[in-house]
Amino acid sequence: MLVKKWMSQNVVAVDEKDSMDVAIRKMKENHIRLLPVTRKGKLVGVVTDRDVKRASASDATTLDVHELLYLISTLSIKNIMTRDPITVGPDFTVEETAELLLEKKISGVPVVDKGGRLVGVITQSDIDRVLIALTGVGKRGIQFAFQVPDRPGSIKEVSDVLREFGARIVSILTSYEGVPDGKRNAYIRVFDLDRSRMKEIQYHLSKRADILYLVDHKENRREIYKDG
Repeated sequence: MLVKKWMSQNVVAVDEKDSMDVAIRKMKENHIRLLPVTRKGKLVGVVTDRDVKRASASDATTLDVHELLYLISTLSIKNIMTRDPITVGPDFTVEETAELLLEKKISGVPVVDKGGRLVGVITQSDIDRVLIALTGVGKRGIQFAFQVPDRPGSIKEVSDVLREFGARIVSILTSYEGVPDGKRNAYIRVFDLDRSRMKEIQYHLSKRADILYLVDHKENRREIYKDG
């Protein structure tokens, strides 16, 4: 899944010549914490709510309120912004971007094209939307978690059982994280499963793999068998 499909394209940005009070106002009005800074449409930096607070606090103990307000109205953004910011391209994958945000401990990055022009912003909230879309949790249903042998066909075996009972599979995700060698975890979300046959379904599934848990969002039902 590419960044260009999930980034915010209506970017709220500031010019490097704008004053700090412009940045503060835009952050408050748009409920954002990251502002790209541009010069003639090209990205030259970013300013965050942390940068604004740091700049305001640096002289707060020595200035009265009127002097502080004057400072905010005259201090140029180019004096407080982070130059050469971390960026991604529109053809980066969302997974690469999530890894970058985690590694750098930041909440979002500007998206720039090959010419250095700002084309969007992608934030942790956008990545959360991707997770919701990938898993199908927004449409509820039932999620099963299995630990299956790490061999071809092992996931098909459990998904075939679910289909035999009329399930419509919405998503399948897998992970090797924290899983014993020779195994992997599979997370399958389904719709249209006959809940009156759940015990029978679970019995047949258990013949194919270890069931870690099931979560039925419609019935608000959770059955946890093993850590998953």
